[in-house]
Amino acid sequence: MKDKVQTAVMGVTGYAGAELARLLLHHPRLAGAPPVFLGRAEAGHGAVPLTEVHPQLMDNNGSVGLKIEPFSWDLLKERGVDVLFLATPHEQSREWAPEALEQGIRVIDLSAAWRLTEAGNRAVYKFEDEGSAVATAVQTKSVYGMPELHRTEIRDAQLVANPGCYATSVILALKPLVAAGWVDLNRGIVSDSKSGVSGAGKAPTAKTHFMYAADNLSAYGVFTHRHTGELLEQLELASDQIVFTPHLLPIPRGILSTTYVWFKETKTPQEIEACYRSYFAESPLVRIFPTPQLPQIQYSVRTNYCDIGFQLDKGGRRCVIVSCLDNLLKGAAGQAVQNLNVMYGWKESEGLA
Repeated sequence: MKDKVQTAVMGVTGYAGAELARLLLHHPRLAGAPPVFLGRAEAGHGAVPLTEVHPQLMDNNGSVGLKIEPFSWDLLKERGVDVLFLATPHEQSREWAPEALEQGIRVIDLSAAWRLTEAGNRAVYKFEDEGSAVATAVQTKSVYGMPELHRTEIRDAQLVANPGCYATSVILALKPLVAAGWVDLNRGIVSDSKSGVSGAGKAPTAKTHFMYAADNLSAYGVFTHRHTGELLEQLELASDQIVFTPHLLPIPRGILSTTYVWFKETKTPQEIEACYRSYFAESPLVRIFPTPQLPQIQYSVRTNYCDIGFQLDKGGRRCVIVSCLDNLLKGAAGQAVQNLNVMYGWKESEGLA
């Protein structure tokens, strides 16, 4: 266990980066050691005040004096950085994570650069370095950063690949039931997920423009969404055993996933609830709702919790599971800080709950 850890954040200008900055600035274990905030080094541009980019981070504890500085490895070495958070595009993380590991810096990567162990699942990202010796070596060191599933491996990891936001909501909802062997995979699983617009990132697109997203609800990425590979790998499913369809909600943030399963044998609500509570007994950031109460986005938004509830049909074999989380917190920055806590032996929910 290390009491003082120096962190750095690359990509602080985005939505998830801003939340990450907020959490780290108020983390009790990091008091007196604010993160090093980093941006792209551009000719003619020096450091920029953090609160100029994110005025909401202004407080009376010195945040006004913090800068977003041009990225350089020399700067990280000079500041004694122990952990580098990469809130960067996948391609940038593919380039920088190997270099950070080479310099002895632990990495928590919020992109999808290192989440997937199977080449077939990574193919959707079309990484230019796919199959290279460096990429292959780094991939073997990567740990999927979902503490509820991989807590032990995360503790000693040098590279933690933060899960996708949709993937987190679906995997946590399904893992206890699939692991128990209760789900009839021959009947298939259907997961219908809906996310607020911030899940698409800060860069505007035609489909995240206000005039498109407002007063609208649309499906996208049918059979092709990038998070599908995470579901297959972490739930140990074949591609024909689950259908995952994401939708864009006209709200700023939050995810609600409705997942439909059949059980092999008749179950009772008490058995299902006990299965969830047993599996997540050591997971302080998962909340199980007693049936028939179901989660809603408004209960979990701006928190670091994943909320899970379910209802069972009268026959005891068809089950509908509803899971909710904030895509920028438990689905991104909050989970990244949760991973930091696990890596350094701190209380898992410290600075989060």
